[in-house]
Amino acid sequence: MAPKKDAKAPVKKAEPAKKAEPAKKAEPAPAPEPAPAPAPAAVDLSAVKVEFSADQIEDYREAFGLFDRVGDNKVAYNQIADIMRALGQNPTNKEVSKLLGIPSAEDMANKRVEFEGFLPMLQSIINSPNKAGFEDYVEGLRVFDKEGNGTVMGAELRIVLSTLGEKMTEAEIDALMSGQEDENGCVNYEAFVKHIMSV
Repeated sequence: MAPKKDAKAPVKKAEPAKKAEPAKKAEPAPAPEPAPAPAPAAVDLSAVKVEFSADQIEDYREAFGLFDRVGDNKVAYNQIADIMRALGQNPTNKEVSKLLGIPSAEDMANKRVEFEGFLPMLQSIINSPNKAGFEDYVEGLRVFDKEGNGTVMGAELRIVLSTLGEKMTEAEIDALMSGQEDENGCVNYEAFVKHIMSV
């Protein structure tokens, strides 16, 4: 059945055809904005299986408690890396930031983590395949041993620590290098690596 016409609706008149305008030169499309760099994905801690013994958990809880400055059984985000290092791990700041979900500087100072939330983070670092050992660090420093005598120039080591990788501040470098240089300003890099790994 055909649709009924509304008797009250105004009748539309056909509009005259518009004159064709002369074709404009095609302008090049604006360059697309560069895509933002993809943010590193945060680690899904709910998928991490905690495999610590009861004794280990008790030791970790005790160490965790030493960093609790408020008394609420939580620690600030910016203390997580320190706790892990105190427990014998050596995570990079970037690894810890991923574990925490790439927090802002404000979040690092203000947000807090409970012990139960810390355990999967610790397990994730322990399970990390990117662990370097003593020999890896010694081999990396051997590159700077120009004379092949087991030492590197302290000044050169300071420059490397302040400019490559996770850059250290002058105060951090001074604390790390304290007592490591001999009278010639050289550092025995095997002893230096042992010192670092024991701190």
